Amino acid sequence: MTQTSNYDYIIIGAGSAGCMLAKRLTENPNKKVLLIEAGKSDNYIWIHIPVGYLYCIDNPRADWRFKTVAEKGLNGRSLLYPRGRVLGGCSSINGMIYMRGQVGDYESWVQATGDDAWSWKNALKRYKSFEDYHSVANQWHSKGGEWTVSKQRLRWPIMDRFKDAAVEAGIPASDDFNRGDNFGVGYFDVSQRKGWRLNTSKAFLKDAMKRNNLTVVTEAVVTKLKIDPNSKNCYGVEYRKNGAICESIITQNGEVILSAGAIGSVQILERSGIGAAAHLNKLGIPVVADLPGVGENLQDHLQLRIVYKVNGIKTLNTKANSLFGKLMIGLEYLLKRSGPMSMAPSQLGAFAYSSPEQKSANVEYHVQPLSLERFGEDLHSFNAFTASVCNLRPTSRGSVHIASTDPEVPPNINPNYLSTDEDRKVAAESLRLTRNIVRQPALAPYSPEEYKPGMQYQSDDDLVKAAGDIGTTIFHPVGTCKMGRADDPMAVLDSELRVRGVAHLRVVDASAMPVITSGNTAAPTMMIAERAAELLTRE
Repeated sequence: MTQTSNYDYIIIGAGSAGCMLAKRLTENPNKKVLLIEAGKSDNYIWIHIPVGYLYCIDNPRADWRFKTVAEKGLNGRSLLYPRGRVLGGCSSINGMIYMRGQVGDYESWVQATGDDAWSWKNALKRYKSFEDYHSVANQWHSKGGEWTVSKQRLRWPIMDRFKDAAVEAGIPASDDFNRGDNFGVGYFDVSQRKGWRLNTSKAFLKDAMKRNNLTVVTEAVVTKLKIDPNSKNCYGVEYRKNGAICESIITQNGEVILSAGAIGSVQILERSGIGAAAHLNKLGIPVVADLPGVGENLQDHLQLRIVYKVNGIKTLNTKANSLFGKLMIGLEYLLKRSGPMSMAPSQLGAFAYSSPEQKSANVEYHVQPLSLERFGEDLHSFNAFTASVCNLRPTSRGSVHIASTDPEVPPNINPNYLSTDEDRKVAAESLRLTRNIVRQPALAPYSPEEYKPGMQYQSDDDLVKAAGDIGTTIFHPVGTCKMGRADDPMAVLDSELRVRGVAHLRVVDASAMPVITSGNTAAPTMMIAERAAELLTRE
């Protein structure tokens, strides 16, 4: 056991939340901060080239390479479940889409926690505090923050035609999805800087690492938290580095901050004796705090990838399938930092109502000028586009739990997709809504033909089966250590992100969300970290 010096704060996980916290907490030169990351440095070229996510996901250089259990709702399929294992965490491998969600999301957080600090009004102030927006500052956006929000550096004619078709179908054009009501269709804003991916390591940690009061340890896997079984006081962290077991301790008034994500934070809590007693007992782990909500309430956005063949218009399929096309793509990025190599995985977005009974837009489209059978495979040889649609407010709830005390053994991840009548109903409605958009006049000249799932699926039961065949994660797991009121037995955290029943321990990441946001989840995770920084640095 190697004993290291005391710290005021120990942050576990250098991802979307951890990197921001490291910068905020080291602004006080009198506070010593330790940041522990299981992965390596982010000095891997494919992290920084936007299209490089293709080479980072399912790559042990940057990804934990998790998989789900076989999902009943997906007709027995198991999915890849990428989570970043590198400085920057998931911000180093995600889709780079900057999305805050809707006003109603934050009102649901206030209702769940009883704390107005999580209202849209207060969340918006935090978003603006770290934002550097591509246009002028206004009531919705600000300039000068660490997080650059850029316009995309490419357009595709087929995307413009899909946008026109969506407008014809009743979805208004939008140039900003981040004003609290994202109903509309338009190109996504992205987390990029001059054509390069912006991850939280670059935006926050790079400057913080110049400070003498920050220590960053990479390739170090946290085995468990150090907790006094009598006082229930978390006083440090045990981790494995280069085959040795190391221990770091916090000062008397210090805190341990768990920012390992909706999967990783659960694993560390359970290995430390915090979780459902029945599950911990099965693994022979002494129970420190019986919190049955740990690992429960898993929510994710299931995307249905609908593919349409088109004629008379070029897509990336044919451009990227020729040697000359690939050379031109590479040359454009080298000279201009634009073109397909600069693109986020999805370029055009749309937020819509799957049915009139919805109170706000409840489905999100990620539209791409390409198609393929499944992630990691070659593009199709024919021209096509993909309209992926996800249910923004799923009612299905899943779980994640450790299967072993060994930190390198993957957990059991069970998203439980399409397990409710409501989610199955929205899935069927989403497929019908997509067909309605595609049959509009704007796309008619290109004779769109539904390749996947196929027009043979017509009834509700048929469409639910089709959804199970083509559905896949869009990488937004949240909620597994949710905040909640004192009378909520499944709440793991209070409204200030403190673990119930354990002193000097907080969880600050996407797992804290009581309800998933209506959009991509990276920016809300940073907003949660900004709130934690407010709490930790207040006098």
